[in-house]
Amino acid sequence: MGDRPTTVIGGSRSGQGDELADSMSAVVQDGYGTSDILRLAQLARPEVGPRELLVRVRAAGLDRGTWHLMQGKPRLLRLVFGLRAPKQPVIGRDVAGTVVEVGSGVTKFAVGDDVFGVAPGSVAEYAVAREDKLARRPANLTWEQAAVVPISGGTALQAVVDAGGVAAGQKVLVTGASGGVGSYAVQLAKSFGAEVTGVASAAKLDLVRALGADQVLDYKRDDFADGSRHYDLIIDIAGLSDLARLRRALTPTGTLVLVGGEGGGDWTGGTLGRQLRARLASLFSGQRLTGLIAKERASDYERLAALLESGEVVPSVDRAYPIADAADAMRALESGTVRAKVVITVGPLR
Repeated sequence: MGDRPTTVIGGSRSGQGDELADSMSAVVQDGYGTSDILRLAQLARPEVGPRELLVRVRAAGLDRGTWHLMQGKPRLLRLVFGLRAPKQPVIGRDVAGTVVEVGSGVTKFAVGDDVFGVAPGSVAEYAVAREDKLARRPANLTWEQAAVVPISGGTALQAVVDAGGVAAGQKVLVTGASGGVGSYAVQLAKSFGAEVTGVASAAKLDLVRALGADQVLDYKRDDFADGSRHYDLIIDIAGLSDLARLRRALTPTGTLVLVGGEGGGDWTGGTLGRQLRARLASLFSGQRLTGLIAKERASDYERLAALLESGEVVPSVDRAYPIADAADAMRALESGTVRAKVVITVGPLR
């Protein structure tokens, strides 16, 4: 996968008692394209700003968002992340690791703290994270488990709890229930006392049952909108159903939360248009139809940490890949064969 890494040079610049390397191995992309564009490179260790921390990465999660950034699609993303190539060439955002340096304005964390959260460029030996995008790693989680929580778990929390307003006794439908966000959405809805139906492919229904779903549906064979059941809350992650079909499956006063969706135009993708149509239709209906643009924030990771520590939510990791095989991990993600999450192991695990 690209160039071989050179020897890491020892050295110390932090003055905070931890031996840091001046250079690091990282998985980078020099432009937009398929996973073949990824390569292992040697880069200078990043510097921290006043409200930032340097994390020695132990594991980094991958999600569909990372794949979209690699592809540069939908193309509107490039207006933010870089027109011809990403401004941040190192891939990854989910991170779990140990704080090895803190900026002058950091107050919540100290060197030696084990953390998880979001750090752009996380598929590397070191990554810089903002203080407001990290939380302390739950002690009962492995590095790999912690690394697959932040973006997918945070998105599910915002969809099910904040946007969806889930409540005990409700009937909840989760499409794409075997994916990264879906695997957390099923567990979160169950933890709030809902009756959950999960939609997935036939090969992954066993996983959805294991996550706690009360009923499972094969998306190719079973029609959740056939009128036999109606749901108080639908979390649509798969993005394969049109609004009319989703609304047929809702109760007259039910809530639909559109989380994502593949397909659509090359420039805008499949998400934006659906969300705009849903909000417009909601103005003329007793049903509440809304979309979700997930935020990355420490407060959500802290909320999730309590559920993770209690065992009410358990991260599901399909497979861990070494950093040199990051391209293979991305290919697996693209193929649709991944069950829940994949993760890249970076540093030594303990």
